[in-house]
Amino acid sequence: MREPVVESNAISSPPQALLERLKDYGQEDAFALWDELSPEERDLLVRDIEGVDLPRIDRIIRCSLQSHGLPAAAIETVPESSVSTVEERTLEERERWWKMGIKAISEGKLAVLLLSGGQGTRLGSSDPKGCFNIGLPSGKSLFQLQAERILCLQRLAAQSVNEGSNGFVPIRWYIMTSPFTDDATRKFFESHKYFGLEADQVTFFKQGTIPCISKDGRFIMETPYRVAKAPDGNGGVYSALKCSRLLDDMAMRGVKYLDCYGVDNALVRVADPTFLGYFIDKGVASAAKVVRKAYPQEKVGVFVRRGKGGPLSVVEYSELDSSLAGAINQQTGRLRFCWSNVCLHMFTLDFLNQVANGLEKDSIYHLAEKKIPSIHGYTMGYKLEQFIFDAFPYAPSTALFEVLREEEFAPVKNANGSNFDTPDSARLLVLRLHTRWVVAAGGFLTHSVPLYATGLEVSPLCSYAGENLEAICRGRTFHAPCEIAF
Repeated sequence: MREPVVESNAISSPPQALLERLKDYGQEDAFALWDELSPEERDLLVRDIEGVDLPRIDRIIRCSLQSHGLPAAAIETVPESSVSTVEERTLEERERWWKMGIKAISEGKLAVLLLSGGQGTRLGSSDPKGCFNIGLPSGKSLFQLQAERILCLQRLAAQSVNEGSNGFVPIRWYIMTSPFTDDATRKFFESHKYFGLEADQVTFFKQGTIPCISKDGRFIMETPYRVAKAPDGNGGVYSALKCSRLLDDMAMRGVKYLDCYGVDNALVRVADPTFLGYFIDKGVASAAKVVRKAYPQEKVGVFVRRGKGGPLSVVEYSELDSSLAGAINQQTGRLRFCWSNVCLHMFTLDFLNQVANGLEKDSIYHLAEKKIPSIHGYTMGYKLEQFIFDAFPYAPSTALFEVLREEEFAPVKNANGSNFDTPDSARLLVLRLHTRWVVAAGGFLTHSVPLYATGLEVSPLCSYAGENLEAICRGRTFHAPCEIAF
């Protein structure tokens, strides 16, 4: 126990107005150790509490605790009419959607929204995940791979408007960081000269934090003068966009559609024109790329319909009963709940505004029971989070677009040595896909290690999705592993 601090010039008691506000919301325990604090610590505590929007946080805590554990509406399978499957998609449809998407991009109607608040802790790094180099021959980071895909699309969009043009149509890139990754992310982009993009087409903004609470809704104190806080989840992007007035910024720039994805996917097709064209063609408010669930117990959330005729939403794997997870559709012989959420989404700007308002009004967050650092050591409590997929129940209509995981989903979540979703597994997925592109374009490869352990890397500056490679590859032999660049 610290000795009480005696200071002749120190504030002898907490600011009365602030204490009364805390009492109004049942959080007066935040000042419980006031007498033991130094003048500097008292000042830090006052500023910390003043930085908390108490009415809003109280509403979130009350609504979230009240809804926690309530029975959810029964789930139904996603209707087939809501899904564009790979096997049913025609070449004519793919070409038409690509052209529609490229046209919208060339008109400046698409912006890209990157969720990049996480650190690479599970990868053994304290850097932002996007800084991570998965070991490709080029040594490029995830951020660079994604930036170069945007550069490639800018060129393709410009050429679609003016054949032979070397100009570009800038695609706005909005990058959500967290208090833990913001500074490092900005410096990484600056030190790499934005990977060839114009600095003013990249906008960084921070997701919010929210106090951690005990099971009875009280703030957990990380130190005697600071409330324990945690990022508000990747679904915090909606309130962060609204609070930073970036939704207004997008509208002012003529943006109509937002391509939204998570940073830790080495195969993400950023601003995919085909997906955008499909989205526009369907005339829906929201859409998601999905992959077929590999096996019943795979740890992925799946799309379901909530209630009879209800909206599409995502159920986390931990919430799906094992009997439902393994249930078979007797007509197809496949899993009934098979459409996995892989955080590849498309929204209209109007819908994002609706979601930001709706989530704020409803104020229901997911409660994640965690060990929280506190003045009593680690204590069990709740972190409050929203998820990006919380938007879908607000959508009058959602369309799903199946993609092949070997072409578009290479997650980078766990350190090498883990059983799945490692830098090594992601690197091999990239190399195998790009090797298939090169061979299809008439190229050959030699290799001095087994082919299953190596392959070719195609720079995104050369090809977005395997197109336009014949001039570079036909009749040429490449020794794997290597990068094919301009």
